[in-house]
Amino acid sequence: MSSSRILPLYSKTDLEKHNDKNDCWVSLYQRKIYNVTEFLDEHPGGAEYILDYAGTDITDVMKDVLTHEHSESAYEIMDESYLVGYLATEEEEKKLLTNKDHVVEVNLKGNNEFDSTVFVKELPTEDKLSIATDYQNDYKKHKFLDLNKPLLWQVLFGKFTKDFYLDQVHRPRHYGKGSAPLFGNFLEPLSKTPWWMVPVVWLPVVTYHIYTALMNMNQAFAIFLFAVGVFVWTLIEYGLHRFLFHLDDRLPEKQWAFTLHFLLHGVHHYLPMDRFRLVMPPTLFVVLCTPFYKLVFALLPYYWACAGFAGGMLGYVCYDLTHYFLHHSQLPPYMRKLKKYHLEHHYKNYELGFGVTSWFWDKVFGTYLGENAPLSNMKYD
Repeated sequence: MSSSRILPLYSKTDLEKHNDKNDCWVSLYQRKIYNVTEFLDEHPGGAEYILDYAGTDITDVMKDVLTHEHSESAYEIMDESYLVGYLATEEEEKKLLTNKDHVVEVNLKGNNEFDSTVFVKELPTEDKLSIATDYQNDYKKHKFLDLNKPLLWQVLFGKFTKDFYLDQVHRPRHYGKGSAPLFGNFLEPLSKTPWWMVPVVWLPVVTYHIYTALMNMNQAFAIFLFAVGVFVWTLIEYGLHRFLFHLDDRLPEKQWAFTLHFLLHGVHHYLPMDRFRLVMPPTLFVVLCTPFYKLVFALLPYYWACAGFAGGMLGYVCYDLTHYFLHHSQLPPYMRKLKKYHLEHHYKNYELGFGVTSWFWDKVFGTYLGENAPLSNMKYD
């Protein structure tokens, strides 16, 4: 969430007056007021759904992750297109609304009622995941990383113990709009990967290998091997997440090791809602994929290997896209449950719940993140 614009301040009575199809206002967080009159006919659920709440606060309506989820982009569109003012507190009504022009800059950055760095039993509501961390207070309190400065060098040249680094890097922060600086120089663009790059780069590879297999072997058997490849990927996905991305306790007590961990997966746990650091950069995937590619083609006849590898690659593409959309999109019912499961890995217990496309292997290997799972320990305040 960006710092607030200077806009008029309104009382609750003012808000309640704008309550029909010709003049419809709503508020969020009992603070931000939006004129959504022009949006009524464009709302996917129909104008009546909004009009039922005209002149009132809609925070509770929009925040339900399971039943009425709105993506982060929905909140961004509201801020950019429909924000017209702020709802005055009782104190502000007394002091400011007597002024003729009652215009004020309202600081919405941070939220005293929500601390993302504390693991919780109940998943934070969607609206809270878009509230930016107060950078200065966070650095002053935790003495970890300053979100105002490039992060990588702070990790590399920090004086952290492994215990302290692991405790802090897994406790989420929210940068707000955009991405926190990682390098702070010309390398910065290389650290960001938009979600669409995954299918653009890798689906042609999938297509080539499955086409090669289908044209040169029994097609039914090729499809079978393709399906086996997809299934094997789900196990690889679980193994990579649990034993490589979360090699936490096996990290050497060295700053360079913390830096590699931060680049590989730590930055995602530190800033889980950063939409440009959610999918794997193609260069990193090539490094991780090469040993599996060589193994498959060493063990199987060439065309068999093409079919199986294509299935595994498609599994990866589905995994990375699923990971992105679990963080940032409105989803059908099954996927909402999966979203809740994955976000609990970030906000409840990062030592459980390693499956992303499913929780199947978590149940097989005893790492299922159930409703009664304990919270991850927080050693340093």
